[in-house]
Amino acid sequence: MLHLWSFRRLWFYLLIFEHINIRRATSTWPSSNSSSAQLLGLFYDASNSTDYSAVTKHPPAMFKAAILLSQQYNLTVGGQLLQWQAVRTTDDTMRTLRDTCVITSSTNTVGIVGPTLSREAHIVGLFGATVGIPVVSHSATDPDLSNRRIYPAFYRTVPADETAALALMQLFMYFNWTSSVIIYQNDDYGNGGVRAITKTFNNNNLTVANTLQFNIATLSIQGDLHNILANGQTRIVILWAIAQYTSAIIQKAILSNVLGPEFIWILSESIPLSSFNRTLSTELIGMFTMEPVVGNLVNAPINRTLLSEAYKIWQKYEPETFPGASKVDYYALFAFDAAWLLIQSLTQICVNSSSCLSFTNTSFCFDRHFLNSNSLFSAINQNTFLGVSGSIQFAANLTDRIDGNYYILKNSQESSTGLDYVPVLSWSDMKHWSLYSQTSTIIWPGGMLKPPSGYASTSGVTFRIAMIESSPFTMKTEVKDRLGNSTTKLIGYMPDLLEYLRSKMGFIPEIVLVPSNHSYNGLIDEVASGVYDLVVADVTITAARREKVDFSISVFDNSLRIIVRNAVEVSIDLIGYLKPFSRTVWLSLLAAMVYAGVLIFLFERQQNEILRERSTASAMILSVWFSMGTLLGNGVDFHVATAAGRILTVGLYLLSLILIAAYTANLASDLTIQKSTSLISGIDDIRSGKIP
Repeated sequence: MLHLWSFRRLWFYLLIFEHINIRRATSTWPSSNSSSAQLLGLFYDASNSTDYSAVTKHPPAMFKAAILLSQQYNLTVGGQLLQWQAVRTTDDTMRTLRDTCVITSSTNTVGIVGPTLSREAHIVGLFGATVGIPVVSHSATDPDLSNRRIYPAFYRTVPADETAALALMQLFMYFNWTSSVIIYQNDDYGNGGVRAITKTFNNNNLTVANTLQFNIATLSIQGDLHNILANGQTRIVILWAIAQYTSAIIQKAILSNVLGPEFIWILSESIPLSSFNRTLSTELIGMFTMEPVVGNLVNAPINRTLLSEAYKIWQKYEPETFPGASKVDYYALFAFDAAWLLIQSLTQICVNSSSCLSFTNTSFCFDRHFLNSNSLFSAINQNTFLGVSGSIQFAANLTDRIDGNYYILKNSQESSTGLDYVPVLSWSDMKHWSLYSQTSTIIWPGGMLKPPSGYASTSGVTFRIAMIESSPFTMKTEVKDRLGNSTTKLIGYMPDLLEYLRSKMGFIPEIVLVPSNHSYNGLIDEVASGVYDLVVADVTITAARREKVDFSISVFDNSLRIIVRNAVEVSIDLIGYLKPFSRTVWLSLLAAMVYAGVLIFLFERQQNEILRERSTASAMILSVWFSMGTLLGNGVDFHVATAAGRILTVGLYLLSLILIAAYTANLASDLTIQKSTSLISGIDDIRSGKIP
C-alpha cells in the first residue's frame, strides 16, 4: 500500500510540474480568482486554422460571457461570485484528462462545460462521476453518452445523434429517398453517428447501402471512393465528420469526381465554401448541411435578454472575435446554456451557505470528491428555464435535453458573391420537415429544380444488351426501305419492351442478338462476368441464377396448364355395400355361420331346454340363427348352457369384432376414393388447393 500511495503522489507532482504546459485560452478577459468556486470549460482547438475560427473561438467566448453575466446579476454560490477557467484541447484525450485532473485538484471546480469532442466526453464524463461534479457538453453527440447508468454526471445541451438520425430519416421520407452511403470519421463521434443512422433507417425500411471509414490519423478513406460510389446504385451520400475532416473528404471527392451533378451530399457540419477553387463551384452546387440550431431560427422562443447581454460582454472583452449576432456559431449558444444551467443549479443549492462547496480533504484529483454532488445533480434534473438556444430541461434517467431540439437544412447555392449556404428546410422535435420560408427554393446538383430519385441516372449511358431469338419474344424480320434495301429488324415482345424502357430512361442500347441455340445459363454467366450489362429475354428466374445476377420483376408470366379427360358419370351401384369384402370372403362367412350353427345344435341339443322342446329341423334353424345373431351383434333368442357352447360363442364374438372393423375400414376407403375423384379445370385448382 505504501508503494501504491507513493506512486500516486509522484504522478500527481508530475502533473503539477506539467501544469505550466496547459494551454489556457489567452484573451483580454478579466482574470479569475482561483480560490472561489469556478466552472471549467474544455474547448477544442481546431489546429489553429482560420477556416474554423468560429468552432475554436465562439464557444469559449460565450462560456466566459455566461460567467461574467452571472457576476453582473450578482448570482453567488456560497456567498461568492462564480469564476472560470478555460482550456483548449486537442485530439489527445489523455492530455485533456490530465489538464482536467490538474485544475480540479488545485481549485474548487464545481462543474465542467464541454468537452467538445465525443471521444473526450467519454473520458471526462466518467471522471466527473468519480469526483462528483457535473459535465455538461455543448457539442458531444455520440448516442452512447445518453446512458445515464454509465454516465451519471453527464449532460448535454446539443441534440444527440439519435435525434439527428430521426431528422435524417424524416428528410429521406420527405424526398422519397430509400437508400444512402455513409462516410464517417473513425472515432466515437463517427461510429456513434453511423450506428444511430443505420438503426433508425433499418427500423423505417430505409437502406444504408455502404459505409466508408475516414481515418483521422492518416486522413485517408477506406477503399476506392470513386469505384465504390460510381458502381453503387444510390446517389445520396451522408458525410458524418467534424468540419476540418469534412473539408478533407470533400477535397478527395472532388479529385474522385463523385460530387455534383451525379451525387447529392448531406454534411453533418458546414464547411467554408470559399476554401475551394471557384472553378469547382458547379460541383459544389446542391450540397446540403444538416446542423443543430437554436430556437429562434425555427420560430421557437429563446431568451433574447440573456443573449443580448452576453453579446455585449463578448464585444466588450473580445471584440476582434465577435462576428455579428447573425454569424455566431450555434455551438457557442449551446455552450452558454450549458454554463447557465450549472450557474442556476449551483445558486439554488448554495443560497447563503459556504459549506455547500465542500470537497474531501485531498489534493489528488481522483480522490477529491464534491460532497454536495447529489443535491447538485438533483437541482439540474429539476431545473427548467428558457435559454439562448431554446427550452432547457433534463430528466433523471437520460442525459439528453427533453425538448428544444432543432435542425436546419442548408443548400449550397451560387450568388453574386460566390457559393453560400441558404436555409431551405427546418425541423423540430415537435413537427417534421417544412419549408424554412415561403420563398425557399432548393437548387439540386446540376442546377436542377426537381428533386432527383436518389438512384443512378441512366440517361445517355450505353448498355450492352443481349437478346436471344425465341418466338414470340424476339424474332427477326426483313424490312425493305424505299430504295429496296433489306435490313434485319427485331420484333416481338422483348424488342418492344426494350424500346419502351429506352424512351423512358434515356439510355443507349447496344443490342447483341445471340443464336437461338445459345444456352440461357451461358447468358447468365456472361452477364456475371461483364460480357453483357443485361439480358432482355424469356429467362426463367431460379435460385441458382439469383446467386449470380440480379433479376427485375417478372415482365411475362408463363404458366403450365393441366389438361385431363372429362370424368365419366358414375352410375348408382345398388350392391355397392357388398364391395368391401370379396365374394370368397362372403361365402366363407356364410359357411362359417352355418358350421357354427351346427356345432351349437350338437353342443346344446340335450342341455338347452329351448332346443330340446323343438323338432330337429326347427332346432337346427334356431342354432344357425344364434350363430348369425352373434356374428352381427344383434342378440339371440336363447343363451348357451354348456361349456363348449360358451367357448364357441366367445369365438363368434371375436370374429364379429374383426369382421366389423375390416368392413368399416374398406367401406370408408372406397367412399373416400369415389368422392375425391373430380374434374380438374386448370392451374387455378392447384393454387386453390382443390388437388394436392
